[in-house]
Amino acid sequence: MSRKERPAMTNPKEKTREELQAEIEDGKKKIRQFENREKMLRQKLSKEERRTRSHRLIVRGAVFESIVPEAKNMTDEEAAHHNAVFVGRDEDGVPRYAHQRGTAGNFRLDVKGSDKAFNFCYRGEGERLFVFEAPIDLLSFLCLFKKDWQKQSYLALGGVGDKALMCFLSDRPNIKTVYLCLDSDQAGNDACSRLVELMPEDLTVHRLIPLFKDWNEVQTRRNEITDGKYLREAVYGLKEPPQEETVEIIRMSEVDTQTVEWLWKPYIPFGKVTIVQGNPGEGKTTFALRLAVACSTGGTLPGMKPIQPFQVIYQTAEDGLGDTVKPRLIEAAADLDRVLVIDEAKRELTLSDERIEKAIIQNGARLIILDPIQAYMGDKADMNKANEVRPIFRRLAEVAERTGCAVILIGHLNKAAGGQSAYRGLGSIDFRAAARSVLLIGRVKREPNVRVIIHDKSSLAPEGKPVAFCLDPETGFEWIGEYDITADELLSGAGGNNATKTEQAEKLILDLLADGKEFASEDIEKAAADAGISARTVRAAKKNLDGRITSKRIGAAWYHALKK
Repeated sequence: MSRKERPAMTNPKEKTREELQAEIEDGKKKIRQFENREKMLRQKLSKEERRTRSHRLIVRGAVFESIVPEAKNMTDEEAAHHNAVFVGRDEDGVPRYAHQRGTAGNFRLDVKGSDKAFNFCYRGEGERLFVFEAPIDLLSFLCLFKKDWQKQSYLALGGVGDKALMCFLSDRPNIKTVYLCLDSDQAGNDACSRLVELMPEDLTVHRLIPLFKDWNEVQTRRNEITDGKYLREAVYGLKEPPQEETVEIIRMSEVDTQTVEWLWKPYIPFGKVTIVQGNPGEGKTTFALRLAVACSTGGTLPGMKPIQPFQVIYQTAEDGLGDTVKPRLIEAAADLDRVLVIDEAKRELTLSDERIEKAIIQNGARLIILDPIQAYMGDKADMNKANEVRPIFRRLAEVAERTGCAVILIGHLNKAAGGQSAYRGLGSIDFRAAARSVLLIGRVKREPNVRVIIHDKSSLAPEGKPVAFCLDPETGFEWIGEYDITADELLSGAGGNNATKTEQAEKLILDLLADGKEFASEDIEKAAADAGISARTVRAAKKNLDGRITSKRIGAAWYHALKK
């Protein structure tokens, strides 16, 4: 009926005072009922608002929104059903994913067009990422572990796929540690194993297993957990980044200062490797044997006190033990019981052979001589290749240092004429580099019986002066003393700058007898000895001066003077 068709109003019958009062009371009652109804509705709304706000407090700062009509990607029907929507955003904050979850029951559904690579997550500034199957598990975990949760990152996979995890890690290179918080069931365990294999090598991965099936169940049943332990198990180290090798460092402040002990100062130290080199037939082996004799018998070396006798190991690959080595040791009066040889009948010895160290220790040897070097390099090592020589010498040097034994290696010179002495050693220059002392032995060209030992390298003390010895066919081995010649002069055959010892002795005799003085032979030999000249050399010098001096015998002594 339209407003024009309404019937005309008639005046109502006048009501009594009592009727009007009754209507007023009835109106007041209805107002009270309405106010009560409004109050009840307000209370209900307040309760719902508190519930919704509670969810917001749990995820404050996270990408979570309760269902409201204005929410993006939601329909009126979703609002009517009062679902919760979990929104996943990219690094720029653009929504890329949405998941509907019923607040009651098991309803769940991804919104059409969602990209699971951008699942529900919270991006913190820390280096840790916690990974869950579902958003509700993520939120439940935060309810259980609230303290400082905003510092780290949290991600829901929307199942057990890897797409969201790989995308998150590629966008967040600051992540160093991943905690897999998937469900405590076979599917969750299998997914963890698979995800571990897919993650980058530089990550550390741990597994946090909830006490019940998932974290939401732990949250809803937490009143049952009296001890506050929400984990069934924590499995650490499912994956560890490759560990960078730690460089072992030695602080010089922690190194004990050691004093070098000398077999022959400054030429041959104990506990180090010394190389003795020279051309064939020029005295290397003779010197080595004489050294062995002095050590086995308690003999002396130039400038040193008598040696306390000790065991010597002498290995040679060039001379026979029975027909050459032993006869020469007997001739030099060696203590044969103290000169030892490692038996090579069953297995040839090499510089890397463990028998060297064992023999030194078991026999208390303080000197080992190996003659020549190349015979003990082994079949697999090329002595001309530094990379093969270096480790062999390093191990040998370690043996020398551990045992305190002097190691002497006899080596030949190469055939390169005119080169510096440092480059004349046979094989790699690393031979010389590894040795702490290098001695060069050579023949003096103008004195065929004289051999000179030149200290060609010294790492532990100033180089010693050249020292000579004589190999006289009649008198045998004899130390002569210091000799003024350089290594390069000795190798080139220049013969040195100063006169020979015999010439020095001749000059000494003439100086003593000058101005008509007369000297006894004993006094001349004493003066010569003080100058480092042997009595044998003095006798040779007097023989050369036979036409210039006179000799006469008075009692048991001989006296000499210049001829007038």
